[in-house]
Amino acid sequence: MDAVRVALLREVLAGTEWIQATRRFAGSLRTAVAPHGGGLLLVGGAGYEPWHLAAHLDDEAAWSGLPELSPTLVRHRVPAGAPAHLAVGPGRLAAAGRGETLLVVAPEQPGAELLERVHDARRNGATVLALDGGDRDLHALAHDALTASAPPPDGDPGGTPGTGSGPGPDPEDVASQGLDLDAVQHLVSAAAGENSLPAPRGRRRFRDRLARLADELTAPPPPRW
Repeated sequence: MDAVRVALLREVLAGTEWIQATRRFAGSLRTAVAPHGGGLLLVGGAGYEPWHLAAHLDDEAAWSGLPELSPTLVRHRVPAGAPAHLAVGPGRLAAAGRGETLLVVAPEQPGAELLERVHDARRNGATVLALDGGDRDLHALAHDALTASAPPPDGDPGGTPGTGSGPGPDPEDVASQGLDLDAVQHLVSAAAGENSLPAPRGRRRFRDRLARLADELTAPPPPRW
């Protein structure tokens, strides 16, 4: 999902709780990493590696001039011959402590081993953030967490967000389904790279907003992932 599709998704989700929720979580992420100039560790569950979030955060770090957003991807299994930035194993979590932030992305139950490592990291002073499917044990360890499912209804018939699986967001899907973890990660990474709050919605056409966004992203960094 590129920047234009993120903008389209935000347009579809306007008026729901997802925009505020993902920007709030992104604010927690920036608040955690900014004072220490980095120290962001990104880890998934045993069967899930958050490749896309790692790549998008790396891009946002370069585009926004916020190098502290660039993560270290921690992998449960490191294949032989992996490049250095993709060869960080779970032992890195044992060394996590004060001044570091552990972002856990787990669409399913994270498992006892990962929870134990997260517990140790928090006990050693690391900040723990979680993007997940609502695991109670993980939420109990996290300083902040965001669950990839529809927020409680607020009485607004268009307020229950979601996303389609096709080339772009489908408004009907958004109105009837929960927002999946992939879409949540894209919204969070995009919000983390924003240098200021978005301007108030005015009379500018949506096409104009997209054009401005495209102009800001004309010089992507070299691919790292």
